[in-house]
Amino acid sequence: MPARIPLQSKTPFAIDSRPLTEVSSAHAGLLATSRAFRSLKLPDLIAANLQLKTRKRGCTESQFIESILLLQTLGGDCPEDFSLLHNDSCLEKGLGYALPKTRTVRDFLDLFHEEDLVALHPKREEQKIFILAPSSGIESLQRVQEGLVQRVARLYGQQNSALGIATIDMDATIIESHKQSALPHYEGGRGYQPLVAVWSEADLVVADQFRDGNVPAKQEPLSCAKTAFGALPNTVKQRYFRGDSACHENGLMQWLRDPERSAEPGGRIGFAISAVLSGALAGSVAMISEKQWKTITVEADGTQRQWAEVDFVPGDKAEKKDSLPLRYIGVRLLKAQGSLFADGSDRHHHAVVTNLDWEGQRLLQWQREKAGTIEHVHDEVKNALGGGHMPSQHFNVNAAWFKLALMAYNLASAIRGLCFAPAERTVRFKKFRLMLVHICGRMSRFGCKLRLRFCASQSVIDRFLKVWDIFQLPTQATAFK
Repeated sequence: MPARIPLQSKTPFAIDSRPLTEVSSAHAGLLATSRAFRSLKLPDLIAANLQLKTRKRGCTESQFIESILLLQTLGGDCPEDFSLLHNDSCLEKGLGYALPKTRTVRDFLDLFHEEDLVALHPKREEQKIFILAPSSGIESLQRVQEGLVQRVARLYGQQNSALGIATIDMDATIIESHKQSALPHYEGGRGYQPLVAVWSEADLVVADQFRDGNVPAKQEPLSCAKTAFGALPNTVKQRYFRGDSACHENGLMQWLRDPERSAEPGGRIGFAISAVLSGALAGSVAMISEKQWKTITVEADGTQRQWAEVDFVPGDKAEKKDSLPLRYIGVRLLKAQGSLFADGSDRHHHAVVTNLDWEGQRLLQWQREKAGTIEHVHDEVKNALGGGHMPSQHFNVNAAWFKLALMAYNLASAIRGLCFAPAERTVRFKKFRLMLVHICGRMSRFGCKLRLRFCASQSVIDRFLKVWDIFQLPTQATAFK
């Protein structure tokens, strides 16, 4: 009698080389994203704002965009990854159309490039740093993004979870790229440096400005901020803004504090921005007496994080005579006795400028929360979605791909916020895919109606039923060849 092989020293099955002919998919959960896309009436919004194609045959603009969002939600980071989804009959039956081929997707993305617009840009020999103008297609995608944000906000209201507060967090990020058209950035590599604005409470991207790698984050941030606040729904009653030192720019700050903001929907904008520590401001912070410093926290190594009011009025020529002076709060990191920072000092000073009258510790903690929102979005968009891979040498093609990655992020965020349990709403994309995307399913026809059946536990199926309940759509048999 042969000896029994230990269980984990063998594989208890053989591979059958015949492919399954049933209408099934390993990624049937993607149809939940399609459900949200269609329930939010994004195809209508795209049709009303985006007219790029000149021929009627093939996929429509909204079908191309839906396909790209599904690919990025699945984890694809370039158009070539569509080849992995070809012949997925379950997805195609669930969508009602065949997913496009890689070449046709690239042709569609190329429509966002406008050669006439490139001719209007100054020559690099004459002006090395400037913000490239978006093409008409990119502007149309921004209107679609704004419509998506407002419709998701409306859905929150319908679920008795109206979002009345909007805090805009704005920050730039670096996308590494070795393409010939990519320009050097401040960290020494080459790539692009888009500016992104996020509505913190809703976890939705409301605006972005795609930029070359050599454009500093502090250059003209006002236009992105205006677009961000313009994308908010009228249901917002309180508005705030948080930014790092790149946002410490006269044009942006004057606009944020302008008394005219009070007459707009949502009222005045309260802000807290990390201040550039100029010589005069640094001197004022250094003159604060020891007894004025208040300790916020003590870190594990004994470093004390402290704050104090700063008596400082900048001599800014752009300051309006009738504007109220801004408030400066000093921040001090004080090492424990006998310890030093790498530069040999025992203390580091920083500052925050604000128009809010909140208690200092509360304001600084609130301002630091920005790192948990905008930086999280940067990480997810670049590393979990396709935003970290630039598919083209053309600037506006890359801008379109990046904006679609932001749109994919918003769709997933809406599903998490409206359909997931409270403890699950902050899951990262890696786990989101396990919970809702990488779910096996089979499509079958019964009683003249297509039915999707999942190979999953009841709790997973209940999650899909929640998506179908929140993102409502009529169900109707669709002819498919």
